[in-house]
Amino acid sequence: MRKLIYIAFSFFIITSCQDIVQVDVPLGTPRLVIDASFELYLSETPVATEGGVRLTLSAPFFEEEIPTVSNAIVFITNLESNEVIDFEESGELGFYVPENGSFIPEFGNDYQLTVDYEGETYTAVTRLIPTVAIDDVQQGDGTLFEGDETEVIVSFTDDGSRDDFYLFDFDFSLFSPSEDRFYQGKTFNFSYFYENPMAGKDVTIKILGIDERYFNYTSILIEQSEQDGGNPFSTPPVTIRGNIVNTDNPDNYALGYFNLSEADRFIFSIQE
Repeated sequence: MRKLIYIAFSFFIITSCQDIVQVDVPLGTPRLVIDASFELYLSETPVATEGGVRLTLSAPFFEEEIPTVSNAIVFITNLESNEVIDFEESGELGFYVPENGSFIPEFGNDYQLTVDYEGETYTAVTRLIPTVAIDDVQQGDGTLFEGDETEVIVSFTDDGSRDDFYLFDFDFSLFSPSEDRFYQGKTFNFSYFYENPMAGKDVTIKILGIDERYFNYTSILIEQSEQDGGNPFSTPPVTIRGNIVNTDNPDNYALGYFNLSEADRFIFSIQE
């Protein structure tokens, strides 16, 4: 009996004495984040480029709002012709678009993005990467783990004359990178599953041509973003360095990427 009393008393002490522990999460120095992505639609009339340059600052983990950058100078230079395309901030804070409303990159030319911010210059150089067309999109009846996912089956034909890397955009900020190592020059189809209810919705599915470095960059980025939103008490994710360089102070590097993609899109209606 005495032993049982000791056990009960010990359990009471353990369960009753709870201290609140406050953990200081390191904030870190805010860095400039440059998301400069453009999609060229050559198969559409008129030919148009969609995208722009989004400038923000990295924020602490628990910050609800991401700070935007409005006091920067942004332009793109065609290094073959030395033509300069000046950008201006649009109606959306931190989002810069061409002043003349048009930017049509060409294959085989090097393009340099320049961002001047707080006395330092950030640059990146890239080329327009080709893609292929989406042949077809069909709705399937397959499911995954939950049993209520919506399957879409995407078909396209790879160009066998080159090594291709693709980024598929399934709308709603859902992306999937792919490389043609196992289907070079062949018609290929694969399934993608939407987890949220999709019946009656129209979705725009895109295929973007990307280079190998951007393929690796997006693969890591997508892998990290799928870790249930992250956890400040777990092992920190790897800092992903893109192709942007601070030419004045390399240690104060920017995050983000400058990418030019030829793109093709397919609008598809999800059935009940």
